[in-house]
Amino acid sequence: MELIKIEKERCIKCGMCTKVCPTKFLHMEKNGIDENSEKICIGCGQCTSVCPNSAIDNIKAPLEEQIKIEKFPVLDEKLAEEFLRSRRSIRCYKDIPVEKEKLTRLVDIARLAPTASNSQGISYIIIQNKELLGRLTEIVMKWMEEEVNKSSGYWSFSAHVQDYKENGNDIILRDAPSLILGIASKDFKNGRQNTISQFTYMELFATALGLGSCWAGLFEMCAFAECEPLLNLINIPKGKVVTGAVMVGYPKYKFQRLVDRNPLKVNFIE
Repeated sequence: MELIKIEKERCIKCGMCTKVCPTKFLHMEKNGIDENSEKICIGCGQCTSVCPNSAIDNIKAPLEEQIKIEKFPVLDEKLAEEFLRSRRSIRCYKDIPVEKEKLTRLVDIARLAPTASNSQGISYIIIQNKELLGRLTEIVMKWMEEEVNKSSGYWSFSAHVQDYKENGNDIILRDAPSLILGIASKDFKNGRQNTISQFTYMELFATALGLGSCWAGLFEMCAFAECEPLLNLINIPKGKVVTGAVMVGYPKYKFQRLVDRNPLKVNFIE
């Protein structure tokens, strides 16, 4: 299949497309750009995006679907820093559902994140059923208790199970109205790595929609252990695995300040 299309009259032979091509699929000949049959195109779209004269198109990343950047950088330094630092892990949610349109926007942004060799490969399951979310919490709690009994559980498992039994506190999903799962093929080696990249995009974008989020780490541990009752309940397709889980909802409380982290430690090698 012909992947690259060049409008010769537009091409100024600047060579930028060949420089940004990560696989060296494109190279410059005397007569213009050509493809290297020994290399592969990963469909990253950088060639079409960098071309100053819109001379190159890529079947895997069509020029007509790329959005022109009006200014760059899009955010100034101060605004970008405040935006990134304003993202918090939200563990207290309002008891109201999140609109499907907003949840769809979240995963639509997530899919645009950079992934290893542009492999992407992540699909999503969004759970909004309150009863189902409660049952998932129960299953994870039971799994944690079994791990404690086998003396193989994480140090905090017993305290979480006791708190749940005595006080009904949902430390697993935090009573969040929505849970978003990343799903990938079992033999896909970049599944977890790509999910982390995509969910990071999703969490940052959530704040712009007035939403909060938090990684469901205990749920992930149970899913990664291939707990059958959990996987059967959410009906994970055959040959697929859970690669990540994030709670989403409207924050119950508003954070008033940007907190600091540990002091910066950095070494330069010159």
